[in-house]
Amino acid sequence: RAPPPRTRFLPGHTARHHRACLLELLAEALREAGLRPCDVDCVAFTKGPGMGAPLAVVAAVARTVAQLWDKPLLGVNHCVGHIEMGRLVTGARDPIVLYVSGGNTQVIAYSQRRYRIFGETIDIAVGNCLDRFARVLKISNDPSPGYNIEQMAKKGQKLVELPYTVKGMDVSFSGILSHIEEVSHKMLASGECTPEDLCFSLQETVFAMLVEITERAMAHCGSQEVLIVGGVGCNLRLQEMMGIMCAERGAKLFATDERFCIDNGAMIAQAGWEMFRSGQVTALEDSWITQRYGMKVACEVLSAKAGKYQCCLLHAALVRPHQGSGV
Repeated sequence: RAPPPRTRFLPGHTARHHRACLLELLAEALREAGLRPCDVDCVAFTKGPGMGAPLAVVAAVARTVAQLWDKPLLGVNHCVGHIEMGRLVTGARDPIVLYVSGGNTQVIAYSQRRYRIFGETIDIAVGNCLDRFARVLKISNDPSPGYNIEQMAKKGQKLVELPYTVKGMDVSFSGILSHIEEVSHKMLASGECTPEDLCFSLQETVFAMLVEITERAMAHCGSQEVLIVGGVGCNLRLQEMMGIMCAERGAKLFATDERFCIDNGAMIAQAGWEMFRSGQVTALEDSWITQRYGMKVACEVLSAKAGKYQCCLLHAALVRPHQGSGV
């Protein structure tokens, strides 16, 4: 269930929800798939990043199930799960990846045997910006703030000028959020614009920033593919703007709908399966979780072999191009 308007998911409440539902959900998944525990090859769970309490609950269940069923355990990077699911569903082979969600905003590309961050937010994520803006206007969380902003933006008629902050390959959203928090109520009270106009203006501005840094990464890498992943990636206006840019460059856009953009268990299973196929296993003593298991700390990197891609774990492998990799 979505939390009430102007509220958010709380780690403790979310953990209690997971604890109450996990075993029933696991049994239901096995029934629907027509499988028994002996048919399962491995157990994958989200190692991070994310909220600590829910991650800890899921990791505890995963450890228990893996030991009861005598199956290998695999701790998956949530961010890589999004990328792997997007690649599987769309068939993208060598894309520039725009990863946009409530907690992440990064432009990522596969270059010189590893994934690299070519650009990212220097403060808050684009999804966090949209969510906080929704609270300013008291926009409902049901089904999600971002979706409701998208629908309201379709009715917007006026483009309100907002701060546009692109710094090289990086973007900043805190300034635009602070500005719109400060002026929105005055503008609405004076009739200068409508809530729909503000939704439209915010979307157009932040999405234009994302398209700009994505195009710059394409030019740097010579890529002809763009893959959008993460919860914000199911926004049709973002897909439309990115599609226009790709068409002008003779490139191809890959995107998925809300079934695969929004956080889901299938993406963790897919990334875990790729890791398992390449011979990786997470030892029980290494099955800790971390809220900051970011792409710079540890990432599953795709290496080409026999025309297919297999995952390998490379710690501290995801570096920004200007930092140098030593390879």
